[in-house]
Amino acid sequence: MDTADAGRGYLEHLTDEDLRVLAASAGMDSERAGELRSRPATVAQLLDRPELFEGVYGRGPAVLVRISPFFAFVVAVDQAAREIAASPFVAERSAPRQRVPLFDTPRLRDFLTEPARRLFLAELLTSFVRVASGRYWTRTNRGWRSQRYSELDPVRLAQFAEQVPAAHRPGIYRRLGDVSLFLTGVFPDYAQQHALGPFDAARLMRAAGLTPDETGLATAPPIQLLEHLGQRWYRRAAELAPVVTAQMAVVSQVAERFRDARRILNHIADRYFTRVGNPWFGQPG
Repeated sequence: MDTADAGRGYLEHLTDEDLRVLAASAGMDSERAGELRSRPATVAQLLDRPELFEGVYGRGPAVLVRISPFFAFVVAVDQAAREIAASPFVAERSAPRQRVPLFDTPRLRDFLTEPARRLFLAELLTSFVRVASGRYWTRTNRGWRSQRYSELDPVRLAQFAEQVPAAHRPGIYRRLGDVSLFLTGVFPDYAQQHALGPFDAARLMRAAGLTPDETGLATAPPIQLLEHLGQRWYRRAAELAPVVTAQMAVVSQVAERFRDARRILNHIADRYFTRVGNPWFGQPG
């Protein structure tokens, strides 16, 4: 994806107010910010300016309440790309509330070099600002039964995936991969301690068509299990998609580099979201 293509991808989500803030941060006339919609390459270049991060995350709620979550996430992802490129290590989650230095930053730098993957991460975060939930009906031995689901409940969502028509499964599998990446990336302590109950691991593996003997994951830590399943679900989404779109091609890439994406989101959540009180995501429950 070149600079102009990246700019067009960003412009699909940026609001008029986002463009005014973007223009003002570069010393441009904010009243003419609308002209940026016809200059996607310029938009991509302006979003990559280091000064923009402090302009958004350094001024507290006054700016954040004006801009879209997507704009805030793009700024965070681009800042992570700059920081990781200049750092010999990043903090790796080794256990709840524990971090150790990870000296594998070249892989993370390489992941963030591709604009399409940076856009993917910003879109992923945006998609969880409002979490979908509801009910679906399933047939049991006692007849039809109503069950609740939430996008942040991978067990129920995996069960739901088996109930929907085959044509809808690529989208559900894609969302299961998203949930796995979001939970392990933004809320790793929750994912480690609370995301899965004592029987949930086995249920998830069955829903994914796996057995404990196949993977050795029956007693694995939840983050390791969710990483494995997230990769598998992204792959399934790409394999079953009737058309390989540009977005699905990125999903396939992330499937092969799930841990890199998770570690980048850990970096963003730890260093940037906590700085402003994380106004976008409530603690999962």
